[in-house]
Formats: sequence, C-alpha cells, structure tokens
Amino acid sequence: MAKKPGELNKADSSAQVTAFLDKLDQMPQPHRGDRPGRLIFAMDATASRAATWDMACQLQGDMFAKSSAIGSLELQLVFFRGYQECKSSGWLSNPMDLLRLMSSVKCLAGQTQIERVLKHTLKVIKAGQVDALVYVGDSMEENIDTLGSLAGQLKLHSVPMFIFQEGHHLGAASAFKQFAQLSGGAHCQLDQSSARQLGELLNAAAVYAAGGRGALQDYAKLNGGLAKNLLRQLK
Repeated sequence: MAKKPGELNKADSSAQVTAFLDKLDQMPQPHRGDRPGRLIFAMDATASRAATWDMACQLQGDMFAKSSAIGSLELQLVFFRGYQECKSSGWLSNPMDLLRLMSSVKCLAGQTQIERVLKHTLKVIKAGQVDALVYVGDSMEENIDTLGSLAGQLKLHSVPMFIFQEGHHLGAASAFKQFAQLSGGAHCQLDQSSARQLGELLNAAAVYAAGGRGALQDYAKLNGGLAKNLLRQLK
C-alpha cells in the first residue's frame, strides 16, 4: 500500500536513526571537569502530543539509568502548553522526581513556543554549563529565521540541539533539520510506533551529556539494537 505524503516507513525511520547516531559520534567531547553532565529536556505539551506524553514519562527514567553507568547527570525539564505557558524545573538528579513532575503535567491546546525554549536555554548557559538540549515535538508554528538565529547561538556555546520529531509534518521536519544543523546537533524524525527508537535515542543523548563521545562507544559495547549500530558507526 502506498504511503501518504510525508509518511515514514520503517526503512526511512531506521535510516534516520542511523544517521542521527552517526552525527552524534562526530560531536566533540564535552568539557566539564568533575561536575555532572547537564541536559535540558524540552517538550511540546500542546494538545497534539497528549497521546505520547505518557510514553515519554516512561522513557525518561531509563535515561537516568543508562547515563548513571557512565557518569552523573542532572536534567532540567522545560515544557510549553496552552496560552503562553512555558515552565522549567530546577536541576534534577533523581528520576523519580522527574517522573512525578512530568506525571503532573496535562497537555493543553496551544501554539508552539520553541523560541522561549531556546531563549531559556541560552539564559541557563550564561548562568552555568549545559552540555546538550533535547527537544521532543511534532510541529513548528513560529518564525523560522528567529529560531534559526537562536539555534546558531547554541553552537557558539558548544551546546548541540538534539531534535526528536514525532509524526510526519513536512514543514516542521524542514525547520527542525535546519535548527539542528545550525546548533551543531542532529534531527531525527520518528514514526508514531517508534517508542523503542525514541527511548534508544534519548538514552544516547543522556550518555553523551554524562560522558561524551567516548562514553557512547562503551555504552554500545554493552547494549544491543541501535547501540550496536552506533558501535559499527564508531568503528
């Protein structure tokens, strides 16, 4: 059966995941001394993502588990929803604290606020070190030039933006690819049945934030699935 315009089949999705992991392998080692790795985890909590929000809650605990074997990780949750509501947590090092926080959030109708996410990240960078920004969303309803400029500023601070796109919005995909490139990060578009792939990618980003590129190679030696694909890319 022919796929719909913009729809990803399994081969497309697998190829994009492999490309993402390859890009991740090429990124520089974060320089942090003895401090914990720091990852800003930003999420679109508008109504279109209600069905996948619970899935993300389940996956985030595994991020901490995988990264803890590499090094300590502090994570800050940022989300937007409704009318001009964009909130951020403090730095969290306990997965249960993050789970309780995410479980209390209900998705509400509204437009995207990626600009506020990027400006917040830049503000946090000025106050202290950040190693990576992860953004999970399915659409983009803002000025692409404004967001592109902010994404470029992330690169100046060596903070890559890892964008995990859910769904098949072609306009969002084009914009997200540009933001990832401008920040020195990577974009991966996933189909709606790829919870396992999203989990693997979130784990990879967390391991990178906690221990850098070398840690990803060690992680791949101990894990199957996409981690093995990453190990082949490293070789």
